Formats: sequence, C-alpha cells, structure tokens
Amino acid sequence: MKKVLIANRGEIARRVIRTLKKMDIASVAIYSDADKNAPHVLEADEAVYVGESPSAESYLKQDVILEHCKNLGVDGIHPGYGFLSENAEFARKVTKAGITFIGPSPEAMEVMGDKLSAKQAVKSYDVPLVPGIDKAISDVAEAKSIADQIGYPVLIKASAGGGGKGMRLVERSEDLEEQMRLAQNEARSSFGNDACFVEKFVTKPRHIEIQVFADSKGNTVHLFERECSIQRRHQKVVEEAPSSILTPELRDQMGAAAIAVCKACNYEGAGTVEFLLDGDLNFYFLEMNTRLQVEHPVTEEITGLDLVEWQIRVARGEELPKKQEELSIHGHAMEVRVYAEDTLNGFTPDIGNLERYRIPSGQSVRVDDAFVEGMDIPIYYDPMIAKLVVWGKDRETAIRRTIKAIDEYQISGLKTTLDFGKYVLKHEAFVSGDFDTNFVRTYFEDPTIMHTAMEEEHEALTHGMNQIWDSIKERNSEEFASREITSGWRTNRS
Repeated sequence: MKKVLIANRGEIARRVIRTLKKMDIASVAIYSDADKNAPHVLEADEAVYVGESPSAESYLKQDVILEHCKNLGVDGIHPGYGFLSENAEFARKVTKAGITFIGPSPEAMEVMGDKLSAKQAVKSYDVPLVPGIDKAISDVAEAKSIADQIGYPVLIKASAGGGGKGMRLVERSEDLEEQMRLAQNEARSSFGNDACFVEKFVTKPRHIEIQVFADSKGNTVHLFERECSIQRRHQKVVEEAPSSILTPELRDQMGAAAIAVCKACNYEGAGTVEFLLDGDLNFYFLEMNTRLQVEHPVTEEITGLDLVEWQIRVARGEELPKKQEELSIHGHAMEVRVYAEDTLNGFTPDIGNLERYRIPSGQSVRVDDAFVEGMDIPIYYDPMIAKLVVWGKDRETAIRRTIKAIDEYQISGLKTTLDFGKYVLKHEAFVSGDFDTNFVRTYFEDPTIMHTAMEEEHEALTHGMNQIWDSIKERNSEEFASREITSGWRTNRS
C-alpha cells in the first residue's frame, strides 16, 4: 500500500494523514467548497475536489471518489468515521475497483449495521442481551403484549438506528401507541427503514464500549474499555479510559464477550462493541460500530498504540502486532469533545467564525482538531471543532490536567461545550464515579444550574485576582500604588 485516499474531512482526516506520513505512505485528501482551505487539505500530499458543500454533493459521492482513486493510482481508502465508513455498498465498490478498503468486510457491516441482525448473530455465542424481542414489529397490539411481558419502562428502537434517532422511551402502556408511531416516522425519515423492536429499558445504565481488533489470520484481541456515559441527545461528549467502575474480572468478561461478537460476524479490522451496564454490574450487548470511533484517542493514550497504524497493517494482510497477553493499561485518559454548541440553550449548534483560537499544550495534552484561527465552522457538517485528550498516571491526575487544559483553551466568536466539559469534570458525581447516562438530565436539565456554577467560579476567580492586585499595590512603591487600577480582572475575549 503506497498511496491512501482519506474519504473524509476534518480532524479524522488529519489524524489518518499523521499515521500515513509516519508509515511513509502517500496521502490524498478530498474536499468540498466549504473545506477548500481546511488544514487536512493542506497537509495531505495531494488533494482533490469532490463537489459542493453539502455532504450529499461531495463527501458521499462514491463514484466521484472512486474516479479520483483511479486517476491518482490510489491503492487504499481509509473511510474515517461517519460519511461512508459503514456503507457496505461503498466497501464493495472499493474492493471491486481493486483498491483496499481499510475496514471490515461489507458482510460484517451489514450484519452489525442492523441492530436486529446483530442481536440474532450474537445469540448463539452466549453474549448477554437486553430482555426484549429480536424481530421487527409494526403492530401496536403485539408491541404492547411484549412490553407487558418484559415490564415497563421499555425502549422502542429503530432497527437501523443510530445517534438516538428512532428511539423512544415508554413508561406507561397508554403511551406506547403514540411513541411507536413517532419512532417509526423518525426511523423512516432518517434511515429509509421503519423497522422497530422493543426491549427493556435499563435504569441508570452506563455506556461501556470495548475496542476490538481482528486480523485475517484468525487473531482477535480487545484493547480494554472506554466509559462513554456522559451524553447529550444520546451522543457522547466526555469519554474516559479505563472506566472507573469496572473490576479486572468484569473487564475480562466484557472483553471476552466483545471478542465473541467479532467471531459472530467474521470480523476483521478495528471495531467497537458497545454494552449497557446496569447498577448491579450486569452488562448487555447494545451494538457494534464497524469503524474507528471518535473517542479512539483515549484508548491510544492508555495503551501506547497507534490504532490507525493497526488498521493499515491488518488491511495489508498482516497479523495483529500484539497478542492479548501483551496488552495492558497504563494510566488514565480523558477526552472532552469541543463542539460549537450553546450548552445553555439545549446544546444547539452555534455556528460562526473562530475569531480567536488557541489550543492548550503541556504535559500529556493532545488536541485533535480541524480548524485554525479565522476559519468559519461550516453549517453543513457535524459542529465538532476538536477533541481535547489528556493522560494522567491515575484518574484524579487526568481529571485535574484536563480541567487545567480547558482553562488554557481560548476560543471566541462562538459558544462551545468546553464550559460544560469543565462542569462535568468538577461535578461530585463524576469525580466519585457515581454517574450514568442520565447525567445531563439529572444534573443539567435546568441550564441555570451550570450557569450559576460558572458565575460563582468566575466571581471567586475575580475576587482572588483583586486580592492579588491589592497585595501588589501594598508591597510596591507609593508611585505604583497611586496608579488608578479600574479592574482587578479582565479577559482578552471581546
């Protein structure tokens, strides 16, 4: 593999380019009108235009991408995450064109891309499943009968769903008909498939995912877990590795179950098996993501491995670089996603210009980002600006260093989720490890909670700075003390 095209954009494209350079493999970037001056375009060895700004007119145009591969002599495609990364049709086209798809087989994608077929595939491998039904239903009476059997509350879930779409929580029998109709409508609109199923709602669940890798030689390993329970709209905002709640025995059990999921679909490459963990430490298979995850850096930080390099090596037909017994956890890592969102207004996108953009640096601080100062955040794509990743020798150190890094971040021109990330990291529930996927609803449903907390912190900081200034005036000369100082604290933000 001498030349790889990254069929993606933003920070994941830059991330893949870094590894390609390290491995002395030429890189090709693709870009839309909105991204013509983006960092990933400038950093690649070559870059080609694929269309107008909307993703349907650029990053999702399979034939245009493949034509560029043919013209440029590309022999590998890395899909990143999102866009075409889990598109079985695209993977087949890539392989048919004689190009290596750096990811799993189309067949594995299809099995795991549908929640019902995934459940059916893993049943014979004794992987724990959430109580419910593993077939699509559309009849309300049948759904009510199932819900009565397993007990309320229940979840209605779209079979082809993702990102919380086509998912409805039903707490009472009389609400099931309406919620099922809403779930089907949303699933049909989002995925072109209104198939739904019903399963027991796990109260106070934690979202634990296991990073897995498999090669073509029959070797499969897990690279331990990531805790992804801090979510808004069923999408992750703060992640960490390892989880604060898993025991070594439970980690081994979940790792073995994740490897069994791989075997159930003859998996090759990088994947993530997601589980729900209840308050009694029972775990249940949720789904498998057949791609690299957004939060993969925390796994890299605790293992010292380059997961993109592993992907490329597996795609080239090599054996996994390490066996399970050679893998171990070193320290603790946190990831805070920096979205252009207004957290005090329901986490709505706050698209604008990065008037000021300064990233933190220092001990064990990593920033995977996609922008530079002065750039606009496009309205056409996910509003994530960056991922702040910090490592520490233990969880307490990692939390402390991450808070410090957030304080060093400087962004103006738009609102971001940085303050929310800091709120989470300082919250007693998170620090103690006693939290679940309901964190936002429990502690942040009323936006004034965080607003008040941040105001109090700002006032305390202002008071402290004023005290420092008073001390300086007292210690220094009369000339200095006589100068007018109108404020003891200011920010450099406009």
